[in-house]
Amino acid sequence: MKQYLAVAAACLMAVLSACSGEKNPAGGDRIVLGFSQVGAESEWRTANTESIKSAVQEAGIQLRFSDAQQKQENQIKALRSFIAQRVDVIAFSPVVESGWETVLREAKAANIPVILTDRAVKVSDDSLYVTLIGSDFVEEGRKAARWLLEQSPVKDGTEPVRIVELQGTVGSAPAIDRMNGFKEVIVANPRFQVVRSQSGDFTRAKGKEVMEAFLKAEGNNIDVLFAHNDDMAIGAIQAIEEAGLKPGQDIVIVSIDAVRGAFEAMMAGKLNVTVECNPLLGPQLVDAIHAVREGRPLPKRIVVEESVFTREQAAEVFPTRRY
Repeated sequence: MKQYLAVAAACLMAVLSACSGEKNPAGGDRIVLGFSQVGAESEWRTANTESIKSAVQEAGIQLRFSDAQQKQENQIKALRSFIAQRVDVIAFSPVVESGWETVLREAKAANIPVILTDRAVKVSDDSLYVTLIGSDFVEEGRKAARWLLEQSPVKDGTEPVRIVELQGTVGSAPAIDRMNGFKEVIVANPRFQVVRSQSGDFTRAKGKEVMEAFLKAEGNNIDVLFAHNDDMAIGAIQAIEEAGLKPGQDIVIVSIDAVRGAFEAMMAGKLNVTVECNPLLGPQLVDAIHAVREGRPLPKRIVVEESVFTREQAAEVFPTRRY
């Protein structure tokens, strides 16, 4: 009787597993990917998620997707859930840089390879992840600063150029790196001074809120806005217009991402330049997953190619944008 019950229980579990789409750890060749996304805070992030879901589906990879809603604790729970489910590969875009050591060691102990997308982590042992696929955020900050020094309407003159900065999420790799890259270049000309810098959390609503505070504090003494992403810049544009100023003219606006909303703002003359940060990482992630499964070596860092777009180019380039 006990033997009969054990067999029946096993059969029931198999049926439930098949119905729920769960992976059978005992067999099957289909790769199972556990992916934890930061959230849906911007146009860029939405395009990034769609790229990954689409590429994974086309490759026949089974996806278990988790939205962290910009909270690290949610992401750590998701990673531990993937480990418990014994997925084949874990990939995630970390909310912040630090605090991942323990959970990544748990993944390594379970022999589950981890691939980082978009953002980096700070760990004492870089063997805890296989590779990082994404942009060079420091270089993006440099590109924004180079355009400001070399091509912007405020590049000439002797008066100080007063810059306000909308940072991304505090502690996140793009916020830290874009800030550092920008400062690295901007110090070459002492006329350019960052007078205020505060997080807008990569969201349009927060970008508007912080820009309103900047305008109240500085009045008409802001020459340039440097936003760590386009969504914050678009929110700030609303605040600038509500203050009776002309964005893109009274205040030069430089941002990063190059999403369609930024091109629309440039075509309207409200945004001066956007530095591209390519979100379409899905195909590269799929390639990396196959390489890991086949035992092929991967570079520790896979960087995507990106451009800089000005408002003079916007109308021509806009029809070709995929995000």
